Amino acid sequence: MNKAEILIIDDEPQIRKLLQINLESNGYKVIQARKGNEGLILAASHPPDLILLDIGLPDKNGHHILQELKEWYNTPVIILSVQDSESDIVSALDNGAADYLTKPFRTGELLARIRSAIKRSQNTENVSTVICGDIEIDLVSRIVKKIMK
Repeated sequence: MNKAEILIIDDEPQIRKLLQINLESNGYKVIQARKGNEGLILAASHPPDLILLDIGLPDKNGHHILQELKEWYNTPVIILSVQDSESDIVSALDNGAADYLTKPFRTGELLARIRSAIKRSQNTENVSTVICGDIEIDLVSRIVKKIMK
């Protein structure tokens, strides 16, 4: 069981249901939002491990939602959108999206991208070395070194 929690922000009920069925059958916990502002509230009140975000939302452009999320949300956001222009993809990736998939997408590929994004975010959270000025501290081996400049 993955037990990772994924927030789906998408206005299409069929897509949300398809994603919910596939994600839950693969061990993920799923929460859903129909609109961008609803998604922001859910992400702030109970931060998930990953967000699947549609660009075309009824209340707010998904690019704006992504920018707002990335001001305080540090875990992965994967864009799922019918918009497949290079400018949309580049904009989303430049604004902090971990990945971008166009609809229709293959479920196996989406699951692999989710696993990869979660693994990358967990690896960055487990930083073992801290540098403070000219001091380096290895938290795992408990060794402190002075950096010679």
